[in-house]
Amino acid sequence: MILIPAPSRCTPGEGRFTFTAATPLTADPVLAGAATWLRQALTPATGLPLLEGPGGVEIRHAVGLGPEEYRLTATTESVLIEASAQAGAFYGAQTLRQLLDPAAFRTGRTGDRTWSIPAIEIVDAPKYGWRGCLIDVARHFLPKNDLLRYIDLLAAHKLNVLHLHLTDDQGWRLEIRKYPKLTEIGAWRRESPLGAKRHRLFDGRPHGGFYSQDDIREIVSYAADRSVTVVPEIDLPGHTQAAIAAYPELGNLDVPLEVRTEWGVGENVLNVSDGTIAFFTDVLDEVLELFPGEYVCVGGDETPKTQWNESVPAKERIRDLGLRDADELQSWFMRHFTDYLLARGRKPLGWDELLEGGLPLGVTVAAWRGDRCVAMAARAGHDVVVSPFAEMYLDFRQAEGDQEPVPIGSVTSLRAVHAFDPVPPGFTGEERSRILGAQAALWTEHIDSPRLLDYMAFPRLAAFAEAMWSDERDFEDFLVRLAVHEKRLDALGVEYRPATGPHPWQQRPDAPGYPRTRAEIDRVLAGWTSNLRP
Repeated sequence: MILIPAPSRCTPGEGRFTFTAATPLTADPVLAGAATWLRQALTPATGLPLLEGPGGVEIRHAVGLGPEEYRLTATTESVLIEASAQAGAFYGAQTLRQLLDPAAFRTGRTGDRTWSIPAIEIVDAPKYGWRGCLIDVARHFLPKNDLLRYIDLLAAHKLNVLHLHLTDDQGWRLEIRKYPKLTEIGAWRRESPLGAKRHRLFDGRPHGGFYSQDDIREIVSYAADRSVTVVPEIDLPGHTQAAIAAYPELGNLDVPLEVRTEWGVGENVLNVSDGTIAFFTDVLDEVLELFPGEYVCVGGDETPKTQWNESVPAKERIRDLGLRDADELQSWFMRHFTDYLLARGRKPLGWDELLEGGLPLGVTVAAWRGDRCVAMAARAGHDVVVSPFAEMYLDFRQAEGDQEPVPIGSVTSLRAVHAFDPVPPGFTGEERSRILGAQAALWTEHIDSPRLLDYMAFPRLAAFAEAMWSDERDFEDFLVRLAVHEKRLDALGVEYRPATGPHPWQQRPDAPGYPRTRAEIDRVLAGWTSNLRP
């Protein structure tokens, strides 16, 4: 079987269906978007016009299928894709493209060939509804055209969520009309670390960029046409030094700050004044205009309390509200924004630190600190998106050895990603129902170019896509199919990691990393979650 991800059920037939210049492509009006995409994807590579008309390739509406489910039936005479919704039809169209020669993934013709697919019947549906990828555009900005390319890559692997980490200490990447300094000042930093922070090396090169509001509208629309939902993240109240550099009144200090030039968790966090709450309510007003999807991430992670513990206004807030400490102050602060989103019919998403001070029902938890946080969130009645630090952070190195570019963290191998299951052992049926799915994370402190992003993402993202889509766990079979899939990635121009290790130009000896063992990572995670109580 050559498909990635592996389909739920596949039955080979006899013979092949061959495309010709006269092959028509038609679709039920409800599913016409999938036909439009398929025509746009195949015509440049094949030179076949795929005209409208009866017979040939048909995308037909069918009742009784789930919104992401499809049936594909190919005989020697015709190809039929059946679906009940646009997403299912789109995934059926993606499968049809995979059944063709890998040259179908190119954007122009490379020679004359016969375009055909085997006679086959496929019935397919995903295992999890949330199959996401986080791309951190705050640490290193990803230009718009490169981001659109990544949406195509996610869609080609039937992934359906792009979590955009838009703001952090090192950069603010979203135009906000009411507060133009967020991008005039906050989108640019003086320099960046060269390698892991412990080496104290810097590149001396300014870095920045941001998306205009029209850029975002284009990105969101482009993604929707490919059944990908864009989830924006505005990180609060930590990871906010870029915003404080632009508007110093948001901070706790009386000294000006610059956009942060170091990696890691910074001490500079938002103050808890009414003005700061109003400021970020205004920001979210514009975010909701731009991103129509259900989910908006408000962060809540890695918020040092040093400044609040020393701040007179923060201490007065704690006293006046009858709070116990700065941890409860963070919960009070974040409650403004989760309540704001709930009142507007949106679903707030936040990192699992929000559990530490109590969390209202209706907030979805992005669990990144391991199974303990997944279990705690699910048993408290929260929906959970699983994105564990040790298993799904694709900025971690892919193998032992110093040949990996900027090797950090423990090894997150292709085999481990393919074996990943977001549901912890021993979960009950009710607890399992709280697991929406999972997402891989491409944090970009050490990923400073689209070429390096390709290397860190692929082929591990293909393995993750299979883990989220199907019950297939035969890694050796996956490797056989991956050998074919790599030809598709080649056609798409993806600079993935070869199985034998990085090409010389994919290594970064100038940027030393900080590799760690899995035991070390597990000890770090245990320390981070030691204060949690069931």
